[in-house]
Amino acid sequence: MATLFSPFRRGYRHLQYLAHEQPVIFYSCVLGLAGPVLALTVPAVRRTWFGYTPAEIPPTTYPVPKRPRRLVQGYEDE
Repeated sequence: MATLFSPFRRGYRHLQYLAHEQPVIFYSCVLGLAGPVLALTVPAVRRTWFGYTPAEIPPTTYPVPKRPRRLVQGYEDE
């Protein structure tokens, strides 16, 4: 059973080594792994705990009135 977990133990020890000897590489690994996790969890947290609702989509066209068009009067530019 111990051989089953030995790759994880070696990975953990390697991360400890990187944290002490090369912290830039360690923190870049931490941030690189945290990005996808946060991308999946933050929208759900915003919706459930903070009550966030997306903004209403603005209209892209002007609504046309549902009546016949009136002829324009008073602007005789002939």
